Amino acid sequence: MSFQNKTVIITGASRGIGKAIGLRLAAEGANIVIASKSVEENPKLGGTIFSAAAEMEAAGGKALAVQCDIRFEEQIQNVVDKTVEKFGGIDILINNASAINLTPTEQTEPKRFDLMYDINVRGTFMMSRACIPFLKKGTNAHILNLSPPINMDLKWFENHLAYTISKYDMSMIALGLSAELKKYNVAANALWPRTTIATAAVNNLLGGEMLMNMSRTVDIIADAAYYILSKPSTTCTGNTFIDEDVLAAEGITDLEKYSVVPGAQLYRDLFV
Repeated sequence: MSFQNKTVIITGASRGIGKAIGLRLAAEGANIVIASKSVEENPKLGGTIFSAAAEMEAAGGKALAVQCDIRFEEQIQNVVDKTVEKFGGIDILINNASAINLTPTEQTEPKRFDLMYDINVRGTFMMSRACIPFLKKGTNAHILNLSPPINMDLKWFENHLAYTISKYDMSMIALGLSAELKKYNVAANALWPRTTIATAAVNNLLGGEMLMNMSRTVDIIADAAYYILSKPSTTCTGNTFIDEDVLAAEGITDLEKYSVVPGAQLYRDLFV
């Protein structure tokens, strides 16, 4: 399927995985809508919606930067309205924005719990809800949530219950929408990495430089997303994909180029 002139909304696309997917699809001629909060650069994180938009256009696509905090439905609606006004419709939604807080229950403050649920669960649900009327009219329409397979092994619950249930909820949204929207030929899937990915979250929140060096680059997620979104929406729906498996299905099994440090031992991501 061609991405030429397809319109893609990506939440949290000013940096990291969201931006990488945008650049990959922009290189195929897509219109990328960067729906993120960052309008001023944070030195620890880097990137704004405007710098990301400039990179998307340099990569070969068209871009629209819209400031959006997906906790607020009026800001979500503003993204949808501006997207349709500029590009005429919506073909793909990528729910990438997410909050992480890896604390046990007693150490999880209410505000941290609420932040994860407002962004990961409510934000994903409401962004999907706002885009559905246009996705129904889209060409080979897809929703892709950056969330994990629902692995009920209790080891994934015991150390960070709040985060786990919020991410599993994102995957359940994808699975639920795949059933609800099948009759409209709108696909819904989830995608998750086998290994940690070198992003600001990994560097700043999880493991610093040591974990970054045991991670893969964002390009592996971008390539996996590209292959998923290339598939017919009528048949490729209702999956919780792992990046390695997506690439293996395309005959790509040498993944060395994605390692931050070639030959380094890789660190397995949560939930896999």
